Amino acid sequence: MTGLPIEDALPDLIAALRKSGRAVLQAPPGAGKTTRVPLALLNAGLTDGKIVMLEPRRLAARAAAQRLAEQLGESPGATVGYRIRGESKTSKQTRVEVVTEGILTRMIQSDPELTGIGAVLFDEFHERSLNADFGLALCLEIAGALRDDLILVAMSATLEAQPVADLMHAPVVTSQGRAYPVETRWLAQPLPKRTRFDSAMADLILQAHQETQGGILAFLPGEGEIRRTEALLKPHLPADTHLRPLFGAMDLSAQRAAIRPEQAGRKLVLATSIAETSLTIEDIRVVVDGGKARRARFDPGSGMSRLITERVTRAEATQRAGRAGRVAPGTAYRLWTKGEEGALRPFPPPEIEAADLSSLALEIALWGADPAQLPFLTPPPEGAYAEAQALLQMLGALDAEMRITAHGRDLSRLPLHPRLAHMVTLSGPKGANLAALLSDRDPLTGATSDLTLRLEALRDPRAFSERRREQINRAALERIKTEARRLSKSTKNSQKPADINRHYSAAEMAALAYPDRVGLRRKGEAARYQLSGGKGAVMDDHDPLASERLIVVTDTDGNPREAKIRQAIAISLAEIRTLFADQITWTDLCEWSKRDRRVIARQQERFGAVALDDRIWKDAPDMALARAMLNGVRDLGLTLSDAARRFTARVALARDAGHALPDMSPEALLDTIEDWLLPYLSGVRTAADWKRLDLLPALRARLDWNQMQALDNSVPAHFTTPLGRQIPIDYSGDHPEISLRLQELFGQRTHPTVGRTPLKVTLLSPAQRPVQTTMDLPGFWSGSYADVRKDMRARYPRHPWPDDPTQADPTLRAKPRS
Repeated sequence: MTGLPIEDALPDLIAALRKSGRAVLQAPPGAGKTTRVPLALLNAGLTDGKIVMLEPRRLAARAAAQRLAEQLGESPGATVGYRIRGESKTSKQTRVEVVTEGILTRMIQSDPELTGIGAVLFDEFHERSLNADFGLALCLEIAGALRDDLILVAMSATLEAQPVADLMHAPVVTSQGRAYPVETRWLAQPLPKRTRFDSAMADLILQAHQETQGGILAFLPGEGEIRRTEALLKPHLPADTHLRPLFGAMDLSAQRAAIRPEQAGRKLVLATSIAETSLTIEDIRVVVDGGKARRARFDPGSGMSRLITERVTRAEATQRAGRAGRVAPGTAYRLWTKGEEGALRPFPPPEIEAADLSSLALEIALWGADPAQLPFLTPPPEGAYAEAQALLQMLGALDAEMRITAHGRDLSRLPLHPRLAHMVTLSGPKGANLAALLSDRDPLTGATSDLTLRLEALRDPRAFSERRREQINRAALERIKTEARRLSKSTKNSQKPADINRHYSAAEMAALAYPDRVGLRRKGEAARYQLSGGKGAVMDDHDPLASERLIVVTDTDGNPREAKIRQAIAISLAEIRTLFADQITWTDLCEWSKRDRRVIARQQERFGAVALDDRIWKDAPDMALARAMLNGVRDLGLTLSDAARRFTARVALARDAGHALPDMSPEALLDTIEDWLLPYLSGVRTAADWKRLDLLPALRARLDWNQMQALDNSVPAHFTTPLGRQIPIDYSGDHPEISLRLQELFGQRTHPTVGRTPLKVTLLSPAQRPVQTTMDLPGFWSGSYADVRKDMRARYPRHPWPDDPTQADPTLRAKPRS
């Protein structure tokens, strides 16, 4: 292995590690980081301990170990070994061990000093996986507190190196150049919107096959796209072209067939992003990039991380193109135009920003730390981390102080999501099938939501196919079976003694994994469910499960408002009560119902947000009912009678004049509603009751005797007419205002006032209709009264309309009939 670009950078890397024990190695794709750096460290004698190199994928770990061992003329398991989930090839002679990222976490949790390990290399760190970020944070803490001799190297092709170097307090060592140049070819025009991805990829691959020589590596997002594209290509490829799929779920022999060189003919590899890093696929000179990638994202629908399809970033496209320049000058075809490239994000987002953090929170608790205390390159988002801790508390893995419990330690030992680890810890090997099923993609196509159908297909695929019309994804089913067997072996001793003889139904096991997804069907025609965790979900009305009162939801579309149920299983009330007896409580409930517009008083047997039993609370205390009505008031709003409105207007004026009176603005009344309104809500239960309630007594009760005296003196409530009647004064407008019959002011030679403030006077006809509004009564008598008199005499001849109203006596009487 000579002539690789990385060779020129190795002396600088070794020198940096001798000086500080840390480095960030930046080298372009194909430079040879994976295959040369571990052996360079070994040959330099930098450490007597083992060199551990992290790889993001199992296939990459196996392949890297194979290539390293070949350079030494050995097979994996001697000087170079590897360890991945469910498989290990190491020995006492092993000095370089290639591991997947989760393995390092287990090593550290088991032995915080990393005894016998001298160096940890983080290969392909630019992928910013959750495990790699956490592993680096733990290693930095270990190196700072326990192992100042621990060598740490972060290696990447497309990483923004400086932030990592700053975190590690390490120099950046850069390898320039690529082994061979790569020509990039883009589409001339954007693909039409309705173009099928598989067809477009098949066409571009055939074009590349015709225009170039050498092996072709095509990047597709997943197994499904690979299989469909493979079917489209087969009829059009020459007989000497070897078509090789490559994805993580394949068996080892098929993966090796895709990697090793062909004896004759031309190779065409259809691969996922598994071939993007750390792998050297022999004979590849052409890359065809479909521009899509699958990433781990937290899926609210399943409550766990799932792979979603997104557009690649520019860094990933560069990484992929580099596969074409490893053994000879190459060509990279891209399924997008050069103009579209500008819209690509520069780098993939760190997984920690969008992933389910439940496993991370469990590991941090097991470590005995707080995330803020660990040197993360990107700290976990506070909201997502708090949600993860809440789930772990629900599962009994964390206590009230967020410390790990004995049960949490049991969960951490299983290579499963905490939900499924909790289920398996209680149900033992019996839960292995369901855990494997829930961890993988749905093996059925065209099936209803019923989880039991998947379990039936898993138990006996042949019998299931004979009885049912649903199609079985055989590859997914075999993968689930393999994982179930592995889990069954690893969980034989995990079950708690108290539960060893307990037989759990499939529904009970699902509820153990998803205690927040126990659903109760709401009343009504649509199949809507209230989930125990507080969210809502809806099922297709035609689904056979839609008639079930109680279900456990194991998968939804993740809609945050009302998720659509994709997978669930029916469960009985007895099963729920048995499983969650310590979490089910009777609750007295008094609350305002917006839908019914009334106070509802119920006694409910509740599991989380689900009411398993619901009864009328016949003897609910008046105070509880009144407090519930307060929420009704907040919902309906304050409605003041005319008298109450005039009273609050008087209080506002008195406050403006400097009197110490409570604020009775609408906002202040709502803010303090519990203080002044609660005693007056006795017997008020509905929107109709509230509409009839006059708030004036409650408002007046807010003032003591001295305050009422100050209010009456400063802003009197009434104007006394010449007849001695008290007319309420309305202070809500720009001027204080009264309304009264015109004849009642006969003889009044001055304008009515309150203190020195003139009143706005609305003069009414005998029929109580406004005839004039004035703020100058003498001017009205001497002016427009004559016109009003002429009109009023014609309409109301039995009422007095004197020529000079200032000389007449006030009256409300009519003339007697003749």
